[in-house]
Amino acid sequence: MGFLAPAERVVGQAMAQAMRPPLPPDLTRWCEENIEFPEGSPVPGPFDIGKFPFLREIHEVLSPEHPCREVTIKGSAQWGKTVSIIHPTLGAWHEYTPLDSLVVHPTDAAAKEWKTTKWLRLCRTSPSLGRIFGTGSSNETITDQETLDRAGSLKTVSAGSPASLTGTSRRLVIMDDLAKFDMTDKGDPDALAVSRASGFEDAKILRVSTSLIKGTCRISNVFARSDQRHYEVPCPHCGHYQALTWENFKASIDPERLHAAHFTCERCQEAIRQGHRERIMGGGHWRAYNPNGDHPGFFLWRVYAPMRDWTSVAVDYAIMMGWTRITTGEASTEKKPDLEAETEQVFYNDVLGLAYEQATDAPDWEMLRDRTENADAADEDLGVLPKGTVPAGGYLLTAGIDCQDDRTELQVCAFGRNRQRWVVDYIVIPHHVGSEEGRAALNAQLKRTWKTSLGLPLALDVVAIDGGTWTDDVWSWAKTHPPSRVIVVKGASTQNGPIMMPMKFDRRKDGKLRRRDKRGFMLNVSSMKGTFYNWLKVTDLEARGFCRFAQGLGDEFYRQITSEIRTLSRTRTGVVVAKWDLVEPTRRNEGLDTAIYAEAAARRKGWASMTDAEWDLLEEARGAAPKEAQGDLFEASNTRVADVQLKEAGSGQDSTGRKSITEIMRGI
Repeated sequence: MGFLAPAERVVGQAMAQAMRPPLPPDLTRWCEENIEFPEGSPVPGPFDIGKFPFLREIHEVLSPEHPCREVTIKGSAQWGKTVSIIHPTLGAWHEYTPLDSLVVHPTDAAAKEWKTTKWLRLCRTSPSLGRIFGTGSSNETITDQETLDRAGSLKTVSAGSPASLTGTSRRLVIMDDLAKFDMTDKGDPDALAVSRASGFEDAKILRVSTSLIKGTCRISNVFARSDQRHYEVPCPHCGHYQALTWENFKASIDPERLHAAHFTCERCQEAIRQGHRERIMGGGHWRAYNPNGDHPGFFLWRVYAPMRDWTSVAVDYAIMMGWTRITTGEASTEKKPDLEAETEQVFYNDVLGLAYEQATDAPDWEMLRDRTENADAADEDLGVLPKGTVPAGGYLLTAGIDCQDDRTELQVCAFGRNRQRWVVDYIVIPHHVGSEEGRAALNAQLKRTWKTSLGLPLALDVVAIDGGTWTDDVWSWAKTHPPSRVIVVKGASTQNGPIMMPMKFDRRKDGKLRRRDKRGFMLNVSSMKGTFYNWLKVTDLEARGFCRFAQGLGDEFYRQITSEIRTLSRTRTGVVVAKWDLVEPTRRNEGLDTAIYAEAAARRKGWASMTDAEWDLLEEARGAAPKEAQGDLFEASNTRVADVQLKEAGSGQDSTGRKSITEIMRGI
């Protein structure tokens, strides 16, 4: 015989459950209950706040119950901003209250990648998100995702699609990679996203990003008006609290002992080492460096997170500086890094979390001219040689071509180790690129050889020609040569993004899409000009990026390579943008443009990523005088010389079994 519970008791329990207030929103608790790092992760297993003590205060201000309206997170890349800040914020808010939220990414591709590879995957493994959004695929769309009870939704959009940012009200707005947002024809995407929350008094607006270019960096500008919190840790020796700064760490970097890099206590001058990190992080606290700021802002960089050790920062710095022979324990800079992994801007942005400061203008053109024209002609260190001679150390020979309506201009440059370059020649062809005479002259330059200071003949490795104007004529000529010799470049309108990336497509004059060609590349010319001007100001002959020039280039050449200045202006919405303008209306800039294109050609051949072993092989072949009895340069038996002349054929190895120059220089 069964027994029924009293009806009053059942009703009372149901009413009590309905009236019970939800648990206070706690992002840290949410992480501990919903995040588990997979095997193979630097910190496998369930989320442990003890390994990320600096997150507690960030989680507190991101709570729905915290009164602040805006929160800014600025820092280096790959320390867990997405998994430990963005995801918990979305999860805890949706768990706490019915909610419409908005996540904005810089591009459609970035939005899709986050939604499919990170967020939806988390929905399938997180108990909390499974209850809210479900674990199936019925409501898994790239743009919109509705909660199971239909009381809320998550919208994922691109900053480049202003239409997606309008016509909706959202109580929680998160902007990821804010620094990469570009202005649109409908206005500033940051302002458009913020306006989505204007109807809610208790809204929260979270901005998360690494930095980009100083002056125009969105996240840096927003962080500047925040209270600028930095995480200070106690010295393990004397207890003095201080933030871990790049300047402090950099002072201890020894090129011969990268593994020994450390911080130094400002008070007792004792070393703070990697082994102290776990203990001092647990005893740290956040300190506001701008207490009058209008919202909480947090800065964190790689050394605080447990994912990477401090030696990795020193190694990345060594790679950037060109110290590629150094090996530290298991970490060796001998391995070939990614194409742009060691550039200054990427190091400052992704490793240090700092905005990169570009030069706004070049040094005085007369100073550059006099440095070469008034120098001792026998000064081999300065590389002072007549036009047309490739100096020692310039092992990659490229050219940049700029097309005008009545002429075609070509700058020949040699590139060597440690980001150094030499301007070898500057040639003006008095014909249009579309004319028979112009094409014949360009073809002759590709067949021509330049001699090194020791007498070895070198042909151009690759040339880069501007396809932004006279596009059909340029492509028509370029396609008569292999992509390994001729690439077509075009300046990108954006100031963000990689230095050099393949073109997706182009349009012909008839409006039809041009078939994608592997020789086409978009250039971040704004970044390249700023970096080039930084290098022009280097005066130490041995320093990274030092630029040398052939004698006899003429005053006009120096006037042209210093012809532009980077200016900052503020839009009507308050966003700071940069553009490059001529210093004087009468100045020409073909010299500057061809210098950028020649650099692009060198990057295509690996200038930014070649290891010392590859430079050694190139130096062995190109840094010596020709043999007395030199055979036909294009004979198959003369493998090494044929490699020098870029005859791209053969087995890819020399007689010793090593990689040949042909294999190394096939391009990225």
